[in-house]
Amino acid sequence: MIRYNVQPLVNIKSYPMKEEHKKVTSKPLEDPATKYPRPPYQEQTQPWPGLAGKMTPVPDHGEKSYVGSGRLAGRKALITGGDSGMGRAAAIAYAREGADVAINYLPDEEPDAKEVIELIKKAGRKAIAIPGDLREESFCKKLVEDAVKGLGGLDILVSNAGRQQTHESILDISTAQFDWTMKTNIYAPFWIIKAALPHLKPGSVIIGTTSVQATDPSAELYDYAQTKAATTSFVKSLAKQLGPKGIRVNGVAPGPIWTALQVSGGATMEKLKQFGADAPLGRAGQPAELASIYVQLAASDASYATGQIYGAAGGNGQP
Repeated sequence: MIRYNVQPLVNIKSYPMKEEHKKVTSKPLEDPATKYPRPPYQEQTQPWPGLAGKMTPVPDHGEKSYVGSGRLAGRKALITGGDSGMGRAAAIAYAREGADVAINYLPDEEPDAKEVIELIKKAGRKAIAIPGDLREESFCKKLVEDAVKGLGGLDILVSNAGRQQTHESILDISTAQFDWTMKTNIYAPFWIIKAALPHLKPGSVIIGTTSVQATDPSAELYDYAQTKAATTSFVKSLAKQLGPKGIRVNGVAPGPIWTALQVSGGATMEKLKQFGADAPLGRAGQPAELASIYVQLAASDASYATGQIYGAAGGNGQP
């Protein structure tokens, strides 16, 4: 028989719990399948680019639910498409985590953008509104210049703005429409990242919004889907290029998320009414449900995550 001489543990130092940790209280579990409205959704259309505030139901971007904890204190972020959808959810979350935020949006989206700016200010952070069309290289350069000047620097760049229009056939897509999608979804990130890089120091991050369309494209989203495949590719390529410089590059791949894209030509009416119904959770996702992903990828404690695509698709799709 083997005998072990077990000595009692002694001199174990007790560390008092910090005051802010004492305030943390447990929250009841929530069923993700019933947390938000389920299809069928109401028939509705808006002219491009659409306004979140006019949708039924109005998307949840975390306006009332997101609670920050200082994870991005002192950071300076530029978010394209920051007026609605995932860009708006990221802007709200970043501000409540302590970051100053500049958002870009189309002039037609001013009503939504004003709400975001007020929410950022209400969080006690600096808010910069920079409207303009990303299809122009000169504006993309000025966007970065204005953001850097207004924020006093830049260390988080979220390339989120995108154009999505549904077409039954490739024959229905004009060269002008194809060019519009490519300029917005592919050229703009290229121009903006080039302009931003001289300002990004080690520890900075670039986050691209891609989609499950990159790996499982819908027949009627021929042009949009290929731009998201390109986004996924640039994330992985740029991460290898910028890793040695200490700059991380990652992407977020949403599935069916309830945003203004869907009601302004991004989905057929039949798909809109049943949007997200085929997901295991049985519903479309809300932008607020992705906010924490954008925060995690921007936060310093995710320092080993680069070249990664984080998915959120309700159980379907692959990032």
